Amino acid sequence: MKFSPTISNCCTPTSRRRFLKTAGIATTAGLLSAGSSTQLVYAAALTRAQRDKLTPDEIIAEMKRGNERFRSGKGTTQDVLAQQRASAKGQYPAAVILSCIDSRAPAETIMDLGIGDVFNARVAGNIANDDILGSMEFACAAAGAKVVLVMGHTACGAIAGAIADVKLGNLTGLLAKIRPAVSATSYQGDRSAKNAAFVDAVARRNVELTMDNIRKGSPVLNDLKAKGTITIVGAMYDLESGKVDFFS
Repeated sequence: MKFSPTISNCCTPTSRRRFLKTAGIATTAGLLSAGSSTQLVYAAALTRAQRDKLTPDEIIAEMKRGNERFRSGKGTTQDVLAQQRASAKGQYPAAVILSCIDSRAPAETIMDLGIGDVFNARVAGNIANDDILGSMEFACAAAGAKVVLVMGHTACGAIAGAIADVKLGNLTGLLAKIRPAVSATSYQGDRSAKNAAFVDAVARRNVELTMDNIRKGSPVLNDLKAKGTITIVGAMYDLESGKVDFFS
């Protein structure tokens, strides 16, 4: 399908960036001034050729720019129906994101992404088990995604539950997978679930341990990383500020 940019009126003055511009498709975007009352709208999803032109660093950079658009209230005009139609016959996402199920932290929304841009696995506490690892291996080794992003968030209920040693049905086993991050977190002060700062510190440490578990638990992904085909990064999303803080 041909990706033809169209101009439409929009309440935001910024032009659409997303992965299409990074891949060299949005060549007309520079014609719109920062103060323009119009916005470029790209009506379709990534193609294989466009995705393959991107480097892991370019993909991460676009995620950061997308988050800035989200925070500023100048997000892209997403033609989701056109994206749905364009991606129906095939998908070529640039990244796979492992994030928490928290309703306040939808990865595509907070990084201003569209249908077909990324794979997204969500589980309480953004932990990696064998099924998640297999899904990531499919995303990267079979489908060509180039970034593995593990994203935690502030005020995470799963993290607080692990700190408090909550017992509740199948949740008990899930929280047990988070608990190593509690003991591995260096923190001076109140180490209880009532201390928001400690909860956030454990959440970040949990992201770091999950990244380690991905590298150790998946020789497939680790080999792709060693070759430079993919990169594995972490991030914390701040519920209050809306900012996504990336780290290696």
